[in-house]
Amino acid sequence: MDLRDRHVVVTGAAGGIGSALARRFHSGGARVTMSDLRGADSLADELPGSLSVAADISTEAGNVDLIEAARSHHGEIDLFFANAGVAMGTDPMDAEGAWDTSFAVNLHAHRWAARHLLPAWIERGEGYFCSTASAAGLLAQIGSAPYSVTKHGAVAFAEWLAITYGARGLRVSCLCPQGVNTDMLNSDVVGGGGGDVVRAVGTVLEPAEVADIVHDAIVEERFLILPHPEVGDYLRHKGDDPARWISGMQRLQQRTLGL
Repeated sequence: MDLRDRHVVVTGAAGGIGSALARRFHSGGARVTMSDLRGADSLADELPGSLSVAADISTEAGNVDLIEAARSHHGEIDLFFANAGVAMGTDPMDAEGAWDTSFAVNLHAHRWAARHLLPAWIERGEGYFCSTASAAGLLAQIGSAPYSVTKHGAVAFAEWLAITYGARGLRVSCLCPQGVNTDMLNSDVVGGGGGDVVRAVGTVLEPAEVADIVHDAIVEERFLILPHPEVGDYLRHKGDDPARWISGMQRLQQRTLGL
């Protein structure tokens, strides 16, 4: 999809990958709507003509409010980028709140957005849904079960959308980065030392580098976006020999976390 003169919505746009995506799409000529829990007003001031919406996408109502505000300001949405995400919790013994929030933001928000976008897209025979999952959604996240499980769900939902509606004009991409220099990585909110593991296994990219890769992938309409190509190799190893892959992940956890 050529993004010039297209209307793009980016969630989780106040910082990190989200703000880099908004800047890249805007520089490519798109009309940009940005959302975050408290809005992205400072970024909107930086990007002339863009719209900032304070939206709680952890609820269906918040997604509806965002979509309606975006349509009212910029017209029909061409690309919806479900980028917002949270990383919290460690294991099944965590409080239910960590699991509930992880599912709401990392997975259900994608489903709720699609519910209210698909009818118009199907009617006109065109639309684009892109989600930010993670390499953890293809592999696993050492240190955080909620993050790993919900990111797997995000990948699965993107795959389902592409399979089910691809013949009716819907284009779908799923972004699965590994290490990116964001507050999420640097504060290790993934839990259990997961950030240390990510830094140990590969290059940490800057958000702007990821945004450039994403822009090109959307123009080419590629489904799986891997800013770290080695993730594709890991995925093939996992598929070829799951038992060996799990053993390797166990050793990585023990070595990196000093267990």
